Amino acid sequence: MYGRKKQQPQSSSASDKNPNRVAGGLRAQGADHVVMVSEDGAENQIPTQRYVQSLEEQIRKQRAAITVLERKQARQTKTLESLDTFVRSRS
Repeated sequence: MYGRKKQQPQSSSASDKNPNRVAGGLRAQGADHVVMVSEDGAENQIPTQRYVQSLEEQIRKQRAAITVLERKQARQTKTLESLDTFVRSRS
């Protein structure tokens, strides 16, 4: 009542978080890879599944942004072409 908003449960889903910060946090904690030692003593660094998922989320968001920008560019190009034909028809 009187401007008070209902409290929502504090559930943080992966889509609410900035994927750049998630990946950076995993790298900072050292949780971005697992070191495995093979039988011959060589160490292999394998990225964790959570880190790979955060990188995939980054790619998804970037692709969505690129799609939006491409649509805007196409719209602007069409507008410029129509203005150009209008100006040429008037002169």
